[in-house]
Amino acid sequence: MTEHKTADFGYEQVPWGEKARRVRGVFDSVADKYDLMNDLMSAGVHRLWKAFTLSQTGLKPGGRALDVAGGTGDLAAGMARQVGEQGLVILTDINEAMLARGRDRLLDRGLAGNVGCALANAERLPFADNSFDCVTIGFGLRNVTDKPAALRSMRRVLRPGGQLLVLEFSKPTAAALKPLYDAYSFRVLPLLGRLVANDEASYRYLAESIRMHPDQETLLAMLRDAGFELASYHNLSGGIVAVHRGYKV
Repeated sequence: MTEHKTADFGYEQVPWGEKARRVRGVFDSVADKYDLMNDLMSAGVHRLWKAFTLSQTGLKPGGRALDVAGGTGDLAAGMARQVGEQGLVILTDINEAMLARGRDRLLDRGLAGNVGCALANAERLPFADNSFDCVTIGFGLRNVTDKPAALRSMRRVLRPGGQLLVLEFSKPTAAALKPLYDAYSFRVLPLLGRLVANDEASYRYLAESIRMHPDQETLLAMLRDAGFELASYHNLSGGIVAVHRGYKV
C-alpha cells in the first residue's frame, strides 16, 4: 500500500505516487535547454564523467546495451559506437520530451540502424529477462521514486555476466570542498537556471535532489541488496560524482 507513503522531491516530501509526475514536470520544462545547461553547470566536465563510464562498459561489437533514464542520449550514443552495426542499444526515458530530444540527437549523430528508443519506467522495464550485456543509468537514479525496484528491474534484464553502471552525483569526500560545492549548488545553479532556461525552480530541485540521493556506501549496499555481485564504486571529481557498478552472475 502506497497511499500513505511519501517520497522526497528535493527537500519536499510528496505523496509516493506524485513524485513521478513532479519529476516529469521538471524535465518537460528543461528538455530544450538540457544539454546547454549541462555544459554550463559542469563547465563541460560531464563529458569526461560520461567518457569514463563508457570506458567501463566492456561492450564488444555485436553486444546489446540498455541506457535507462538516458535523456538526450550521450551514453546511448557512445555504446552504439561500441557495439557497432551488428549490435543494439536501446535508449529509454520516462519523459516523452527528453526521449524525443534524445532520439533527435542520436539521428543528428548519424546513429540509427543499431539504436532504438522506448518510453519506459525504470522501475518496470518492458524487456525480457536476460536481454542485455550492459545497462547504464546516468544522472537518473536520484529521480526514481522506488530506487530498489529500479535496481531489481535493471538486474532482471541483464544477461548473466552482464553489468550495471550507475553514474550519479554523490557526496564529496573532502570536507573543504563541501562549503564551496553547497554555495555553487544553491546559488549559482538556480541563477543559471533562471538566466538561461528561465526556470530557477527546476535547478533548485536539481541541487536538492543531489543532497537527498544516497551516498556512495549506501548506494553500494542497495546494489548488493538488489542482488548484484562484485559491487563497487569509483569516485570522480572528489566524490561529486561516482560510478557504481555491479554484475549479474
